[in-house]
Amino acid sequence: MPTKYMNPYLAGFLLGLVLLTTIVITGRGLGASGALKSAVVATVSTVAPEHARSSSFYAENLKALHENPLKAWLVFEVLGVIIGGFLSGVVSDRLTFTIEKGPRITNTMRLGFALIGGLLFGLGAQFARGCTSGAALTGMAVLSTGGIITMMGIFGTGYAIAYFFRKLWI
Repeated sequence: MPTKYMNPYLAGFLLGLVLLTTIVITGRGLGASGALKSAVVATVSTVAPEHARSSSFYAENLKALHENPLKAWLVFEVLGVIIGGFLSGVVSDRLTFTIEKGPRITNTMRLGFALIGGLLFGLGAQFARGCTSGAALTGMAVLSTGGIITMMGIFGTGYAIAYFFRKLWI
């Protein structure tokens, strides 16, 4: 039996409703990189509190977050995404713990590329002062020129790089 997925137009519409609701309730759009930043700030302030207070980056983020950085709403957003993805896999009977890869790549190589890609995306999110959700999705929702350029850059780079890695998948 073929795997059944949600209609992509319905999924896009629902994502737009989630984005609109987030903007109405919080006054901000969606984003995930802030959650990782909160986790890093909380870890550093716990392990090395003096360093966190003396570093302008950590001190600024601790001041902006007021209380415990792990109580930031973005942390709860990311936890919700993880739990929601897990529940979606369970409900649709698509939950497996396998590594999807092409025939010409090992599991170690696939995980290595995933780690490197994630690190590069995280680094880019810090340089851009926001992740793809914040910069592209939310930016395009409010018709920001920067959001549109960001989305074009993300997909354009993806298409350009995919050519060089295609043989690992086919």
